[in-house]
Amino acid sequence: MASSGSVMIEAQGLTKLYNSFLAVNNVSFSICAGEVVAFLGPNGAGKSTTMKMLTGYLSPTSGRARIAGIDVLEDRIAAASRLGYLPENGPLYTDMSPRDMLQFFGDVRGMSRDLLRKRIEETMQLCGLTEVANKRIGKLSRGYRQRVGLAQALLHEPDVLILDEPTNGLDPNQIHEVRRTLKRLGKQKTILLSTHLLQEVEAVATRVIVINDGRLVFDGKPGEFEQKSAKHDMDDAFHELTAAGTRD
Repeated sequence: MASSGSVMIEAQGLTKLYNSFLAVNNVSFSICAGEVVAFLGPNGAGKSTTMKMLTGYLSPTSGRARIAGIDVLEDRIAAASRLGYLPENGPLYTDMSPRDMLQFFGDVRGMSRDLLRKRIEETMQLCGLTEVANKRIGKLSRGYRQRVGLAQALLHEPDVLILDEPTNGLDPNQIHEVRRTLKRLGKQKTILLSTHLLQEVEAVATRVIVINDGRLVFDGKPGEFEQKSAKHDMDDAFHELTAAGTRD
């Protein structure tokens, strides 16, 4: 299922085998410009593996991934220029400050000095990092570290964001701030958001994709997802879609 508009994220028969273990099994979907899609599934369902294949961090055993129409395997650099990726527990340089780390990532991306200076200030303001801009990342709270990770994903103004558990481990106030940021970003960008929190679906998503045991088991609007439960409840709907055959 996809809305009208340009296709910005496309999974076409993505499959990943680790020896004899089938982590992702023939997953296909497309996400159009302006959609904010919640990517749900129990632990071990294949969410992170799918996201890594979409971003080019992992090669599929079979199938294709495209970002903004660019085949990730054929031209990863071009695809990466259109993509901002926040992996779960993504690496941060703890001896750097947020400002220094953003400067480093901008230099690696080849951003011009003037543009980079402007984007560092804009992303720090958007992500609420201004007051800790020059503190060592290693001294920051988990919430602030997550904001640094989000800032690096946004630095080069990508059209597409792929975010793996962006609110994992945050306190309720920090979760509220991240969700508010995602709502603002969703007006301008295409977002695929992996989460375990069903409240996030109600808060930010325009669409829901559910994966279980490596297979896609649901793709539709949040209201349609609720209808999968006799009680019209997201928790029940998630349980009914994923309880059978769930693996560790």
